[in-house]
Amino acid sequence: MLMDSFSQVYDKFKLNFYKNIFKNFETREASLTTTEAFSVEIIHALGRPTISEYAAFLNISHPNANYKINSLVKKGYVKKTQSKEDRREYYLEVTDKFHSYNDMKNQYIHVVMERMNKRFTKEELLKFKSMMDIISEELMPEVHLPPVADKDAL
Repeated sequence: MLMDSFSQVYDKFKLNFYKNIFKNFETREASLTTTEAFSVEIIHALGRPTISEYAAFLNISHPNANYKINSLVKKGYVKKTQSKEDRREYYLEVTDKFHSYNDMKNQYIHVVMERMNKRFTKEELLKFKSMMDIISEELMPEVHLPPVADKDAL
């Protein structure tokens, strides 16, 4: 069944990422809580959201959002940049420390992509990319993300 296959692939990506997070867990300083990890990933995925956009996406109060963000700022995973247009608003940006954390997830994606490049033809990969684009752009309207730069890498 397609649903089982899709779930299995999704779970394998998650499990590999979680396994890498817990590797050397006790030796990392300023480790993220689960909620913080989810929060910083949301900020990254939203692509430099304002605090209000972050709060609205999670459907949480502005004070609650600020509390979560300030913890991430204190641990060095997020920085706040004041808006030049509206000095009351701040944009959230992930730091290099987050990118090191995020590299754990991307490493496995790259491994799987390399394997796909060896296993499938260029035509099959183009069809797969087309299907993934349709899934993302048309079939998942509940989640809006900024556009991703197409690196023409299959």
